[in-house]
Amino acid sequence: MERTLSIIKPDAVAKGVIGKILDRFESNGLKIAATKKLQLTRQDAEAFYAIHRERPFFNDLVDFMVSGPVVVSVLEGENAVAKNRDLMGATNPQEAAPGTIRADFAENIDANAVHGSDSLENAANEIKFFFSGRELS
Repeated sequence: MERTLSIIKPDAVAKGVIGKILDRFESNGLKIAATKKLQLTRQDAEAFYAIHRERPFFNDLVDFMVSGPVVVSVLEGENAVAKNRDLMGATNPQEAAPGTIRADFAENIDANAVHGSDSLENAANEIKFFFSGRELS
């Protein structure tokens, strides 16, 4: 049983598709172990995306992630990291397979609806960033 982190980004929250995205996870065998809606501070977003600090898109990414509320969730299930990444689709929604979250709900590579952990190690770190042990069922 694996756990992974999902973030429904400000663009998808603003579109009112939180429920549709969460349903994709549950309909595909992922349990929502914890979820909450919050507004990231600039400090939160910079810390969470620190791995990208030297990349040219870092400031735009931080600006986007603080532009509105997000929904963070811990997803649990067999092969949760890979399953979530398959459900999300390619980072660029124009390259995402039909029926994936990004193909259906994202506008462009910057406003791409969701984030998902890319490894078990990163999932553990990302989950700890947003959730305390008592918040996880």
